[in-house]
This record gives sequence, C-alpha cells and structure tokens, in this order.
Amino acid sequence: MSSSQTTPEVLWAQRSSATIASKNVIFVTISVPDVPASSCKIDLKPTSLTFTGHSDTKKLTYHVELNFYGEIDVEESKTNHTARDIEFVLRKKDMKEEYWPRLLKDAQKVHFLKTDFDKWVDEDEQEEKADDSDMMNQFGGGMGGMEGMGGMGGMGGGMGGMGGDGGFGGIDFSKLGGGDGGMPDLGDMGGEESDDDMPDLEDEEGEKEAEAEEAKGETGVSHKIEEVS
Repeated sequence: MSSSQTTPEVLWAQRSSATIASKNVIFVTISVPDVPASSCKIDLKPTSLTFTGHSDTKKLTYHVELNFYGEIDVEESKTNHTARDIEFVLRKKDMKEEYWPRLLKDAQKVHFLKTDFDKWVDEDEQEEKADDSDMMNQFGGGMGGMEGMGGMGGMGGGMGGMGGDGGFGGIDFSKLGGGDGGMPDLGDMGGEESDDDMPDLEDEEGEKEAEAEEAKGETGVSHKIEEVS
C-alpha cells in the first residue's frame, strides 16, 4: 500500500520581551504521531520552517511549509521530538515587547494552523504566567545546521527515567521474590511468628481464674481458724 501525503496540524503560541531573549520566543508544535526521528527532515531558516516526515504505521507522509511573519534566530532555536509530535522553541530575532500579530507572513487563514491554548498567554498577562523554564528544559540543543536528528531532545534508547528496555530503572523484579519472580516467602521474613508459636489465650485465662478461686479458698480457711481459736 503506497503512502499518501498530508498536511499535519500545527499549534503555536508566543512570548515577547525587549530585554530577556529567552522569553522572546515562538512555540510551534507539529502533530506527527508515529514519525521516528530517522524519518524526519527539517529545514529551518530565519524566515521559514519546512518539515517532512514519514510514518510507517499510519502509511502517511507529513509535509508542511511555514513562512514566518518575522525573522527568527536559527542558532538559538531548539526542538524536542516525541512519539506524538515535533516541538520547537524559535527565538525571535527582534527584541520587542509587542507580540507578532500572527505566525505566518501571509494574513490568509489556513485550516491546519491553530492556537496552542495550553501554552498561550495574552500579551498583557505575561508577567502573571509561571516560569516556562521547566517546559524549556525538555528541549534539546540548538538547531544550527539541523543535523543529527536521531539524537534530538535527549531521546536516548528508552523513555525518560526508564531503562533502555522500558523497565523501571533496571530493577530486576525476579530478585525480589525468588527466582520465579513471585512474592517473597513471608515465612522467611524476619520478625514474623507462626501460629504455633503464639500463646493460647484461652488456656492463659483459665489458669488465672483457677488461681483466683484458690486464693479465695485459702482466705476462707484462715478466717475459720481464727474464729475457733
């Protein structure tokens, strides 16, 4: 079955600053699920972004070209490749407090471009927005040259915080409960006692009652001896 070409959904948001370069950026997310880094081709220029990527599972080739409203700094821009999309943080070249009026140079509306409301903040509310540093930390290095796509975003061999085989940090669960991977034998655990070692509460209470009755009997005998004498 031959693959077909389609235009992916593109989400965008922005920040602006006349003094802090790291806060003077454009966020662009291209939704391309199941497209491995090895199948991606990205051409980022100061005034445009062209993306082409192929998904074997979906039998689709994604392609989109974006001509920006203004210029961006390619060397200071970053990317992050996930299983669902390609994320970009594009550094605006001109340091201004004002937002770009739109992402694209052409004012004509396109069906595939939408506002990323998860990242969007109104221009006059930027100071109230929490720091974006946590989100920015997931992105890889600069985009200069656009080479080495296979190592983007610190993808490594496995998922973040997990072993290369998708395990939990390399923990061998089979060692936690014996060779068969089952639960440990509770009988072998320290501090545990079996039912055989527990005292018989009923016997203990019976002995106490017998002792009490015996004590009463001795007291009665002593009183009778005193009366006789």
